Amino acid sequence: MDSDGPSSIHVEIEASVWRRLLADPERVCRKAVEATLERVAPPAWRARAEVGVLLADDAAVRALNAAHRGHDRSTNVLSFPTLGTPDAALSSEPGDRPLLLGDLVLAAETIRAEAKAQGKPLPDHVLHLVVHGTLHLLGHDHEDDAQAVAMEELERSILAGLGVPDPYAEATGAREALP
Repeated sequence: MDSDGPSSIHVEIEASVWRRLLADPERVCRKAVEATLERVAPPAWRARAEVGVLLADDAAVRALNAAHRGHDRSTNVLSFPTLGTPDAALSSEPGDRPLLLGDLVLAAETIRAEAKAQGKPLPDHVLHLVVHGTLHLLGHDHEDDAQAVAMEELERSILAGLGVPDPYAEATGAREALP
């Protein structure tokens, strides 16, 4: 791994359906995390960044969503940041220790259904969701309109670099049409 890349991206496949959905799910996830860190993370600590990705099924994601967020339903991706904000952690983390950003958990059935309903290639949708989740680990959010616009722009930029079309193309047009 090069010195500017993340020190560790651990991908665990908990649900075997992922191996039937994607030819190389580990590579897809690593590619998205690496692209996001390259675009957003400060170079001074990029090489120390550590991210975990769990490829699970809807039942596992539903249980985690209920336990940690109080929502008894599955969702496409959950992000569990380890740090409050990367900037705060940088001031307290020694320069040579790993910087544990957190974990992502993806739900196979939900993601497959979304990709099909939206007419998107499944690998593109997975790349998008991993980019989105990694941005959450880096302190980005979409709680208000300004945050959502900023986060979507980052996602578009990162995904364009990966050759993925704008995932918000239709949604953007609908938003702009509103008064």
